[in-house]
Amino acid sequence: MKKLTLLFFSIFFLISCNEAKKEASPENQKEKKEDIVANYKSVEVDIEGMTCEIGCARTIESKLSKVDGISYSKVSFEDKKGQFTYDANKLSKDDIANKIGEIAGGDLYSVTKTVEIDKIFKKTE
Repeated sequence: MKKLTLLFFSIFFLISCNEAKKEASPENQKEKKEDIVANYKSVEVDIEGMTCEIGCARTIESKLSKVDGISYSKVSFEDKKGQFTYDANKLSKDDIANKIGEIAGGDLYSVTKTVEIDKIFKKTE
């Protein structure tokens, strides 16, 4: 009985050692990334509550440019508008409006109008 148990564990050990682990190769990772294609859309929003260009407009622009899914962010203090290009697989236009409203504790800025636009803006570097 001891020999049979020893034989069983020896075979089990050898079989488990011979199994090759499939590691994620760069090719496999690339295939997974290609499965989800970005669905870029652009939106223009009217922003209430901005009182200055640097402290308000640039702050909103900067904070939204760091949000995962937003590829372009431009805010105009003079026009009281913001233009954003985003991946619709990750965000919606309502999410963008909510993010703007959350800046500075949620008391300063609000989005009064959201309009989808046809132009897709590209990040300028």
